[in-house]
Amino acid sequence: MAQTPPLKRHFSMIRGFHLADFLTLGNAACGTAAVFFAMLYMGSHSTAHFFAAAAMAPLAFIFDVFDGKVARSRQQHSALGRELDSLADVISSGVAPATLAFAAGMRGAWDAMALIYFVCCGVSRLARFNVTAETLSEGGDKVKYFEGTPIPTSVVLTGILALAAWRGALEDKLWGGEFAIGPWNLHLLVLLFVLSGSLMISKTLRIPKP
Repeated sequence: MAQTPPLKRHFSMIRGFHLADFLTLGNAACGTAAVFFAMLYMGSHSTAHFFAAAAMAPLAFIFDVFDGKVARSRQQHSALGRELDSLADVISSGVAPATLAFAAGMRGAWDAMALIYFVCCGVSRLARFNVTAETLSEGGDKVKYFEGTPIPTSVVLTGILALAAWRGALEDKLWGGEFAIGPWNLHLLVLLFVLSGSLMISKTLRIPKP
């Protein structure tokens, strides 16, 4: 007698998530909240909204750290978990800091191009991380280092923006000032995002894996 195939339940993918995966989703949720708070700040100009957006960065970083620790302690590594982690980092450590910088006043055309470059570098860094880790795992070797700085290091940039807000140095008072280069404007502070993005995609900078 032929066996009846098991019924597919709604939310079956969610049912298969591990605890570490839910922590990773917490990382993504914090990044999304940061974007929302940054947009609220642009409408209200309330520093409370700006600080709330900035506060999401260390919270997302905590989720990012603990999802790895939980996965290792429970030996629940998976390809799905790795992809979830990368996608969450794109939001919380890439898009969210760039959005906060834009809300802080880096809205010139050169600024926008620099922030887009930063996000694209972060996406490229995460893609390379996944490919490198997968290639090394196929050979049975442990990953000893990664090329370029990890994208969560952008929490430092968010911290700088939070400090600027605390000192009242937002909008037209941004540290470093604003310069006209050709037909467009650029804030000197946005160069930190260019530097951060460039370090992420560096092939010569090697970061030891803990």
